[in-house]
Amino acid sequence: MTTSPREQAPGPVTVGRYRLLSRLGEGGMGVVHLGLAPDGTRRAVKVLRPHVVGDEEARHRLAREVGSLSRVRSPRVAEIIDADPWGPVPFVATRYVPGLSLHEHVRERGPVTGPELVWLARCLAEALEAVHRAGVLHRDVKPSNVLMEGRTPVLIDFGLARVADDSPVTRTGWLLGTPGYLAPEILHGREPTTSADVHSWAATVAFAGTGRPPYGSGPSMAVMDRVRRGEHDLSGLEPAVAALVAACLDPDPDHRPDLSVVLGALGPPSDRRHPDPGPLGAGPMTVPLAAAPDHEPTDVAPRSWTYEEPEPDSSPPPAEREPYATPPPAVWPERVSVAERARRWLLAGSALALLAAGVGAAPYLAASVVAAGVVALRALSLTGAGAEDRRLRRGRTWYDAPQLVLSLPWFLLASLPGTLLLLASTAALVGSAALLLVLTDLGVPAALWTLGGVLGLVVWTGPGSSRVRSPARRVVLPVARGAGSTLAALALTAVVGTALVLVAGDGPDWTPARTAPWVGVDLPSVLR
Repeated sequence: MTTSPREQAPGPVTVGRYRLLSRLGEGGMGVVHLGLAPDGTRRAVKVLRPHVVGDEEARHRLAREVGSLSRVRSPRVAEIIDADPWGPVPFVATRYVPGLSLHEHVRERGPVTGPELVWLARCLAEALEAVHRAGVLHRDVKPSNVLMEGRTPVLIDFGLARVADDSPVTRTGWLLGTPGYLAPEILHGREPTTSADVHSWAATVAFAGTGRPPYGSGPSMAVMDRVRRGEHDLSGLEPAVAALVAACLDPDPDHRPDLSVVLGALGPPSDRRHPDPGPLGAGPMTVPLAAAPDHEPTDVAPRSWTYEEPEPDSSPPPAEREPYATPPPAVWPERVSVAERARRWLLAGSALALLAAGVGAAPYLAASVVAAGVVALRALSLTGAGAEDRRLRRGRTWYDAPQLVLSLPWFLLASLPGTLLLLASTAALVGSAALLLVLTDLGVPAALWTLGGVLGLVVWTGPGSSRVRSPARRVVLPVARGAGSTLAALALTAVVGTALVLVAGDGPDWTPARTAPWVGVDLPSVLR
């Protein structure tokens, strides 16, 4: 689906307390951005589209999403951080989950199989259990609303959720949801119950295990007709979950097993390492990327549905979350101090002086080192940017490091056009400066030092130089934060620069050439 240039823009620079960095996805009324909190934490920030900001019903739905999600606390759910449904730019900020949606995950990597599918089904059922325990119905469980944090699913998007005793705010005759993942009773116009979420859970697990929607594709009316009649296709689904999924897809909600039975059939809790999340007012929860169970499930045979009801929880009810108010003004880190800026300039000046001394001592060798450094820095910068983009879209994986190494040759080739442009422009400008210096009859040492300075400035500011500055700044900026580290770096450059000046005392080393390039050249005749 294409979007207009207005929709492709990243939107406001800041929303509430968050700076919007990039777009993660979009829905009917909202766009989800990667946002940066004042403390540097990344959040998923859902913002209403500009053309629906004035729609009172849209704000009501966003407020309902806040009210629903604020009741739920689970590592299997992208919990809410803060929100302002009634502000100038309505938004909801939730925990950022770095990973693909289940839909994208299956399309790119194929169906989930074996113990991994049992693990996914169990974790997703635990997410729904936490939702239902808070008295909320999700009503829109589907592959695109499940993000894969490594191998662990995280349930997102409560745009259609509502508390069980709330009255719906949607208009009569509207059908909200995705055909093929909606329960039949919703299609018949009946009020959904927790059983409807169980049906959607089963359809989502079936998609994860087979790579296709259980009710097929085609026109929406045809898909919904198959849903009403219970005509699903589970061929190829793992036996470990096939019978359970089939029962949960029963067209009659009274014949479906409830979540307690589903969880009992899928074995013990998926991860006992997460403590109780505590009261709803506690800080945001975090879970390790690619969290794995304490045990590796090996028995994937169908399990009995016999389930012993757990003892009632005697712990006190969680504290009520305070109502969300307009977020406080953003408190961003202070600007860089004057002293730190001065240290940055000192480090940059010392590096430029070191390059000038290097050109004065061995012009060709110094120029070769600079050229090799440009090639390496640009390739590494592109490789790192590609790795960061993959990590933001897919999350961390075990093969990140091998993929980074294997992709380096490709990014080296991809960086060559910009690298050649930068080197060519540098050679042209340095050559022009050398000609002017020869004509001014400046001494050889002073001329070479000047050319070294010109070389450094052009490499730093020329076309394509941003890929050189980016990795260099990653080294210089941390050093400049402390006075001690800055002094150590300045001392090191001073020692190396002094050594180069002493080496050049008897004249520059023109290796691999024998003499200076202008020796034996009749400049007046060349200029004529």
